[in-house]
Amino acid sequence: MEEKKLTEQTAAARLAALQIVLPRASEPAAKYANCVRVNNLLFVSGKGPAGGFRGKLGRDYTTDGGYQFARLTGIEILAVLESALGTLDNVKRVVKLQGFVHATPEFDEHHKVLNGCSDLMLDVFGDKGIHARSVFGAISVRDGLPLIIDSIFEIEV
Repeated sequence: MEEKKLTEQTAAARLAALQIVLPRASEPAAKYANCVRVNNLLFVSGKGPAGGFRGKLGRDYTTDGGYQFARLTGIEILAVLESALGTLDNVKRVVKLQGFVHATPEFDEHHKVLNGCSDLMLDVFGDKGIHARSVFGAISVRDGLPLIIDSIFEIEV
């Protein structure tokens, strides 16, 4: 019964239950689009956490802090989706997340950091949130952000 309720809930209802209010979609940091649609796929450009955070995992932030940054980044991604689609209910499935974690050479918990975004996608989309994923350590990312995540979604056409 509990599983059926989750499946029937709208993404907006799940966000409300999580007490998440989506911000306005952030603008691209350079000359590119926030997202590009190709047939039934929506490619979302790399996003980082809002709030002016700068620094490296393993030096300035812990794995748990990185998890929270990845969750905040997921919220940024959801805002772009809602802006592009009008409603998150037009997402058929999360296809892939790819993370770039700004980290020291010794840091080796990149996968645990990206779980912050993965867990959010599962919370918001249920089974449609199950996705493929890759994560990389980066010695440098734009604006010194702690991480950047790009993503691909299958959408209703």
